[in-house]
Amino acid sequence: MAASLSRRTLLGSAATLPLLPSAVLRAAEPDLSALRDITGGANPIDAAERARRLSRAQALMKANGMGAVLIEPGSSMIYFTGVRWGRSERPTLAILPVEGSPCIVTPFFEEPSVRETLGVPGEVRVWQEDADPLAVAAGFLRDRGLHRRAIGIEETVRSFIAAGLTRNLPDTRQLSANPVVRGCRMIKTPAELALMQLATEVTIAAYRWVHPRIEKGTSGHDIGALMDAATVRLGGSPEFSLVLIGEAAAYPHGSRTPHLVADGEIVLMDCGCTVQGYQSDVSRTFVHGAASKQQRTVWGQVARGSRSPSPPPGSAPPPAASMTRCAASTPRSATAPTTRCPACRIAPATASGSTGTNRSIWSAAKPPGSRRACAFRMNPVSTSPAYSACGWRIAST
Repeated sequence: MAASLSRRTLLGSAATLPLLPSAVLRAAEPDLSALRDITGGANPIDAAERARRLSRAQALMKANGMGAVLIEPGSSMIYFTGVRWGRSERPTLAILPVEGSPCIVTPFFEEPSVRETLGVPGEVRVWQEDADPLAVAAGFLRDRGLHRRAIGIEETVRSFIAAGLTRNLPDTRQLSANPVVRGCRMIKTPAELALMQLATEVTIAAYRWVHPRIEKGTSGHDIGALMDAATVRLGGSPEFSLVLIGEAAAYPHGSRTPHLVADGEIVLMDCGCTVQGYQSDVSRTFVHGAASKQQRTVWGQVARGSRSPSPPPGSAPPPAASMTRCAASTPRSATAPTTRCPACRIAPATASGSTGTNRSIWSAAKPPGSRRACAFRMNPVSTSPAYSACGWRIAST
């Protein structure tokens, strides 16, 4: 009986204690019940598509005089092999030979985990802690008779990996693998475009849910947290949620000074997620409350610049004087060009995603039917302190 009373007393006392931080957070969590996962019908990249990728890569290797391509973990390894892995001081490598199936080189104790995501027929060779992983990679190349041919090195491979391969194969020439890797990855298939489109739809749906829930006094951090929560509920994996408020919106990546939402202030959001590994990158800008005359004027100027026609497909690059096409129709104080697009040769541009419905980011050097994905598009943004309340960024993706 004493024990029972003691427990009751303890429970009663606990009920009078202040809420713990975790309980407060749970109580403050947004009601996401109106949202549902919209990615259930997504079709992952299958073995047949990866086989076509390898076939194209091997054709490009032959055309560029390469016997194999060496890749470290990252998006290119996922693209060709399906293996999702991280980089560390213990290398895991993918070797794509000019003929035959690929090879994965990985630490002995990681083999079972690596095999879990291997999406193509291939060999797995392991190395022990007292061994040289690049010697194992060199052994595969010798066994396939490729050690006397040039080896393509994917552009993100760390220098100590390339140096280790040279140590084991001193007479083997190393080349940039860009003609092979980029030659494959810049051509998007319908399956890839569908996943990119779906990721974009997730982000846009999250925007629609978040926008009416933004209140005066809310911080950018809190808005980003709402965006992430909505994205997860909709089936996406959040990648970034940049929220810039007021003066911070006048700078491409904000400022370190805290800003809170206020009436008449710009709220600029630049967010993205992934679906099946394919990413969205969508910007949205709005005014909390009523927009001022100045804000409406600058918005109109930036919008007109954004709508300036692009050169027709296959035409010669525009002259340098017309490279900043947005600046030609917008005062310099309102916009600033950023990066020239190496594929389209159109500026101003900033990095962005690609979708099947967004023709403006396709390469001007190729007809739209080629599905060449351009990593850039025109995305003008106010960067003048004089227009600190008018940091408009106009871009759908």
